Order: sequence, then structure tokens, then C-alpha cells
Amino acid sequence: MRDTLLAIWVFVCIGRGLVADDQVDLRKPPAIETQEVPAVPEELVKKLEQYQNTRAAGFAGWDPAGKGILIRTRFGNSVQVHRVYVPEGRREQITFFEEPVSGAGFIPGDKEGGILLSMSQGGNENNQIYFLDRKDFRTTLLTDGKSRNSIQAAKEDGSQMVVGSNQRNGRDTDLYLADPRKAGSMEMLLEVDRQFWNAVDWSPDGSTLLLSRFVSANESYPFLLDVKSRQKTELPRPAKEIAAYGPMAFTADGQHALVASDALGEFRRLARLDLASGIYEWLSEEIDWDVDELDVYVGQVSNLSKKDGQVGNLSYGMAAFTVNADGVSRLFLLEPTENAEFERRELALPLGIVGSLEFSPDGKHLGFSLARPDAPADAYSLEIANGEITRWTVSEVGGLNPANFIKPERIEFKSFDGRKIPAWYYKPKNASPDKKVPVLINIHGGPEGQSQPFFSGTTQFYLNEMGIAVIYPNVRGSSGYGKTYLKLDNADKREDSVKDIGALLDWIATRPELDASRVAVAGGSYGGYMVLASLTHFGERIKAGIDSVGIANFNTFLANTSAYRQDLRRAEYGDERDEKMKEFFERISPANNVDKIQSWLLVSHGKNDPRVPFSEAEQIAEKVRAKGRPVWTVYADNEGHGFGKKENVDYLRTVEVMFLQKALLAGG
Repeated sequence: MRDTLLAIWVFVCIGRGLVADDQVDLRKPPAIETQEVPAVPEELVKKLEQYQNTRAAGFAGWDPAGKGILIRTRFGNSVQVHRVYVPEGRREQITFFEEPVSGAGFIPGDKEGGILLSMSQGGNENNQIYFLDRKDFRTTLLTDGKSRNSIQAAKEDGSQMVVGSNQRNGRDTDLYLADPRKAGSMEMLLEVDRQFWNAVDWSPDGSTLLLSRFVSANESYPFLLDVKSRQKTELPRPAKEIAAYGPMAFTADGQHALVASDALGEFRRLARLDLASGIYEWLSEEIDWDVDELDVYVGQVSNLSKKDGQVGNLSYGMAAFTVNADGVSRLFLLEPTENAEFERRELALPLGIVGSLEFSPDGKHLGFSLARPDAPADAYSLEIANGEITRWTVSEVGGLNPANFIKPERIEFKSFDGRKIPAWYYKPKNASPDKKVPVLINIHGGPEGQSQPFFSGTTQFYLNEMGIAVIYPNVRGSSGYGKTYLKLDNADKREDSVKDIGALLDWIATRPELDASRVAVAGGSYGGYMVLASLTHFGERIKAGIDSVGIANFNTFLANTSAYRQDLRRAEYGDERDEKMKEFFERISPANNVDKIQSWLLVSHGKNDPRVPFSEAEQIAEKVRAKGRPVWTVYADNEGHGFGKKENVDYLRTVEVMFLQKALLAGG
């Protein structure tokens, strides 16, 4: 139907002389505008179709009434919420919005199945919170419809939640108490001024909140907040040095907290903090990786793994946590013993990345999402007593043969200062010294992000259909490799991470199966900056760059990003209001070095982007195009920081394939 309507519209426009028939692309979604992008050929659409119809599912919580789980997945144009009542059973879709649902979960203790939703419009990230009443089949908007809001913590009985919102002035995210079922119930809990606070957990008795004050990826502080008096108390820290605090949660007795921190070393290790004495008892001291995920069960349970059924110290409950071990997850269970200690055991998992840990209401199972390098993410659970894993969803792979999916190899290459840089290397099956293959370097954003071995239909298409090798480097500044590594690209060290890409180009030149004369770079957000910076530094060694929602000039980016983000980004990148930093940014910004760009360039951006303003895309595209370089642009009226709607994503990925065909495979 849509193609028919588009064809009618095109016919009318041609008849009126409004568009030339050789410029018409029926495959381009209505919200997208392009420049220099050729029409998408039908045969390419068909070739990509299966890879674009792979699907993933994410675990979103246990039904408090014990009737299955909640998941987020996409069956139409955007991610929506579904219920699954039995493992591998049918998925009952329960939300039907045009916009993707970015967050969802059951209200704790709500046996009627009440659900909280989070969703924004057109990618603007001004998330609103909704109550979905499954008893009356009614959705109620709980927030003001304009500001940016987030659900931060909920009481165990589901009577109250903490909402972070910038409704007061559009800049500061204050904390509010709210009724999760009633609109207009928000009551100021903590008013802030240019600080960033998050409520991470509510004590079992509902009297106290565990807060985190975030400064940067390397600096944060733990606090308690008395809900009644509104008084904050900073928790004791294990060392005076600046440190980062990761996941935190109260134990079942409310007298202790589990806290992950890198205060005593390179990595965020887990400790049990006695809230009265301030003493830290370290629980993962010998594990040299960051604790990533944490969930605590506050109900009464026995040590279900014990063969004799011995009951442990019920006041401590159970806890589960994951560590990010060189990009993949390891899962551990902490079980109480009679002498008020925790007994730790590791639970066996397939190779992959775990997220959204949550104990079932009866404490017998642990739910989570698991993303593997050779399969889309799905929802799983694990039985505490015996470690048996149950798969709840089986996401589709577009009718492709999973046996053909290529897993990555973890590699390292030496950079300019002798430091070893980790990366994930996907090698096509046909790559050999006799048949050198081109390379796509895909650089993560953040900048504190990390490339992990997630499944990607697009990556598999590059490997299996185009014969392009794909490398995901974790340049200095990436998370997951210790706090020293995380700080190596801060402020005036920014271009050291770009030098890491130069070192990767050197490594590629040493590989007999790779063609160093046919290399492209791709990345989004900060990764988009890395793409543009790589083109200005290594223009003669890179054939093409794909910049998605990237930063072209740090000064204009920091001046124009949303007010609530400015101070956060200044803490990472540097403050452009300082003249020395401003001058440094002017010197290194790609928009001021376009003379050095010799490569083909593809720029994509959502016009509603609240993080990296759309003007960043406009300025780099205009400046590079003015130098006579080929610049393809794909802009979307209904997207923000990255494309979220399937029709837009599919079109953009198809354009990227055409771009790489032209630049790497056709001698463009």
C-alpha cells in the first residue's frame, strides 16, 4: 500500500515537473532527505532483506503474579513491549505505539500486572513515563509531556517511585517522588544545581534511598537519602582518592549495601558495606574485571544450591552480579550462609553479554538478556538450585543459516607508545593471501563505550555477501580495561586515541589476507568524531568514512548540545569556555581540517538529536563537499541520536552498503 501511494505521489510530481524521474527512489522513507545518494536498486534490497529481518528480544522483568515475563522486541516498525507466559511460548504484544518504547517494567508487587513505560517522540530523548493498566487496558501519561524524565527506583511494594526530571528549568535533573499509577503526583525530593544525581535503590523498609552523584566516568560518590527528612549523608569511601562507583544495592536487611567501586585498584570490584560502621568487605577482590550488573533478592530464601537444604542467614538474601571480562560476561551468585557471610559461585553461561539481571518473585530463578556473537539477543532465565538455563524467546534470523555466521577473534595491536590495544576481528571465510579482502574499521562511541562481540546482521552481510573484514577496536579511553586506560584520551590527550587507529592501519598492513589499500572507517556519536578525525590524519590511507551523528567541532558541539548535557560532556572532553581548551578544540576539530580529507564521506543524522546537534552534520558535509569530495548525506526528520525506526534503519543500512560497494569494491 505504501509503495502504491508513493508511486502515485511520484507520478503526480513528475507530471507537474517537480522532480525528475531519474531522481525518484521509492525505497526512501518519507521522513528522509538525501543528497548525492543514488536510488536504491531493487536487487540490493532483496539481497539485504534477510539480514535486515533478524530480530532481538530483551528481558524486561518478571510478572509479580508469577505469570511469565515481559520483553521488548520489534515486530513492526519500532520496538514494543510483549508478554511471554511460558518459555519459548507466543509473544503477546501489549503496546502498539509508532515510537519505540525505550524502557518497560512491571510495577513491583502489582499482582494486576501494572506496567511502567518510557518513550520519547521523534528521537528527541525527552522521555515521558506512562502507566499501562492491564486490568482496565488504559495508558496514562504520568509526566508533563515536555521535559526529560527517567524512572530511577521503585519501592518494593510498588507504592512509590523516584523520577529524575528536568521539568523545573530544562537543565538540572531533580529527583521527585511519584505515585506510579497517578498523573500529577510528582513531589520534589531533591533539587539540584548543576550536579547529576541518580537514585539507584530503595531500602526494603522504604525509609532510605541509595544515591549516586555522578561527575564523570572516573568520578562518582555514594550517598544515603532519608526520604522523610530529605537529609543526604555521604557514605564512607574505602580510599581518599577520586574513584568511580558502579552498581549499588541494599541487602535484604537494609543495614548493608553492595557497592562496586574502583577505589582500591584499576577495576570496579564488589564489596559489602556495613552502613553503620563504614567497613567494606570485598567480595570480588581477586577478579580483575569491572562489575557491570547487580541484583539483590530481598525475600526470604534458603540456600537452594545446598544438597541438604541448609538455610542460610535470611537477613542477607541473595545477590547476583556480572563482570565484564575482556568484553564478555561472567555471572556470579552470592548466597547467604549461617555466619552472616556470602558464599560465591560462578554460573556457567554461553559466550556472550548479559544484561537486565532480575530475580524472580519467589527467588528461585534469575532472569536476564543474553547477546551472543553468533545469534541475536534473547531473554533467558537460570534456575538457582542447579544452574539450569531456560531460553524464553527464540528470535528470528531472517531465514538465514546460523551456521554461516562468523564469530570474531579477539586481537591486540601495538600503538605508538607501545601500549597494546584490544579489538574484535571478524574475518570473511574467503580471506587469504591469494584473495586479499577490504577492511571496515568500526569505532564505538561514548567515548567511554566498549566494542563487545554482539551479533549484527549488517556485519554478517559485510562478511558473507561482500567479503569485507570488519574490525571493532577498543582504542584508549574505552571502558572495561581499567581506570587508567579509561583516562588516556581525556582533555588534551584526545588525539592519542586517533593515533591508535593509525596503529591499527599499520597492523592491517602486516596481515597477508587484508588489503591495506582498501580500508574504510565507520562510527557513531563520538565514534563519528573518530571517523572524521581519522580521515583528517590518515586521508591517504583510508578510502571512505561513514559518520553517524558525529561531532565535527567540539566547540560548536559543546555550545549547542542540550543544556542538561553540557556540564557532563565538559567533564569528559574539556571546557570550551577555557581559552586554552577552546584553542585546542579549534586545532583538532575535523571541521577545521577538511583540507586533509581525501576520502569519500557518508554523513547520517537525525534532525531531533539532543546530544550531538544536527548542525554538526550540516557543517562537516558542507565543508567537505565544498572541497570537491564526494559526500552522501542521509538526514531524518523523525529521528534523534541514531535511527530507531525500522524503515529508516533499513534504508540507511542499504545506503551504507551501496557506499562501501562504490568506495571499496568498485574502485570509487
